[in-house]
Amino acid sequence: MASKDIPIQEQDLRALEIRVEELIRACAHLKDENRTLRAQAEQLSSERDKLLENNAAARVRVESLIERLKSIEAAS
Repeated sequence: MASKDIPIQEQDLRALEIRVEELIRACAHLKDENRTLRAQAEQLSSERDKLLENNAAARVRVESLIERLKSIEAAS
Protein backbone atom coordinates (compact mmCIF):
# COMPACT_ATOMS: atom_id res chain seq x y z
CA MET A 1 0.00 0.00 0.00
CA ALA A 2 1.35 3.42 -0.88
CA SER A 3 1.51 6.04 1.84
CA LYS A 4 -1.03 8.12 -0.12
CA ASP A 5 -3.59 5.35 0.40
CA ILE A 6 -3.13 5.36 4.19
CA PRO A 7 -5.45 7.69 6.02
CA ILE A 8 -3.76 10.64 7.70
CA GLN A 9 -4.80 9.39 11.11
CA GLU A 10 -3.00 6.09 10.60
CA GLN A 11 0.13 7.91 9.43
CA ASP A 12 -0.05 10.10 12.51
CA LEU A 13 -0.42 7.04 14.73
CA ARG A 14 2.58 5.36 13.10
CA ALA A 15 4.68 8.51 13.51
CA LEU A 16 3.61 8.70 17.15
CA GLU A 17 4.42 5.03 17.65
CA ILE A 18 7.91 5.53 16.22
CA ARG A 19 8.47 8.58 18.42
CA VAL A 20 7.30 6.70 21.54
CA GLU A 21 9.68 3.84 20.72
CA GLU A 22 12.53 6.35 20.33
CA LEU A 23 11.64 7.92 23.68
CA ILE A 24 11.55 4.49 25.36
CA ARG A 25 15.02 3.71 23.99
CA ALA A 26 16.29 7.12 25.08
CA CYS A 27 14.82 6.60 28.54
CA ALA A 28 16.50 3.19 28.85
CA HIS A 29 19.80 4.68 27.73
CA LEU A 30 19.50 7.52 30.25
CA LYS A 31 18.68 5.06 33.05
CA ASP A 32 21.81 3.05 32.22
CA GLU A 33 23.90 6.20 32.02
CA ASN A 34 22.46 7.46 35.32
CA ARG A 35 23.24 4.14 37.00
CA THR A 36 26.82 4.30 35.71
CA LEU A 37 27.25 7.91 36.81
CA ARG A 38 25.89 7.17 40.28
CA ALA A 39 28.35 4.28 40.64
CA GLN A 40 31.21 6.53 39.50
CA ALA A 41 30.13 9.26 41.91
CA GLU A 42 30.05 6.75 44.77
CA GLN A 43 33.50 5.46 43.83
CA LEU A 44 34.92 8.98 43.59
CA SER A 45 33.37 9.94 46.92
CA SER A 46 34.91 6.89 48.55
CA GLU A 47 38.26 7.65 46.95
CA ARG A 48 38.05 11.26 48.13
CA ASP A 49 37.31 10.15 51.70
CA LYS A 50 40.31 7.82 51.61
CA LEU A 51 42.57 10.60 50.30
CA LEU A 52 41.33 12.97 53.00
CA GLU A 53 42.14 10.36 55.65
CA ASN A 54 45.61 9.82 54.17
CA ASN A 55 46.17 13.57 54.06
CA ALA A 56 45.15 13.97 57.69
CA ALA A 57 47.43 11.10 58.75
CA ALA A 58 50.34 12.62 56.80
CA ARG A 59 49.68 15.99 58.42
CA VAL A 60 49.83 14.42 61.89
CA ARG A 61 53.12 12.66 61.05
CA VAL A 62 54.66 15.86 59.65
CA GLU A 63 53.55 17.88 62.68
CA SER A 64 55.01 15.19 64.94
CA LEU A 65 58.32 15.30 63.07
CA ILE A 66 58.40 19.10 63.31
CA GLU A 67 57.83 18.90 67.08
CA ARG A 68 60.59 16.30 67.42
CA LEU A 69 62.97 18.48 65.41
CA LYS A 70 62.09 21.51 67.55
CA SER A 71 62.75 19.54 70.73
CA ILE A 72 66.08 18.25 69.39
CA GLU A 73 67.03 21.79 68.37
CA ALA A 74 66.05 23.14 71.78
CA ALA A 75 68.10 20.44 73.53
CA SER A 76 71.22 21.37 71.56
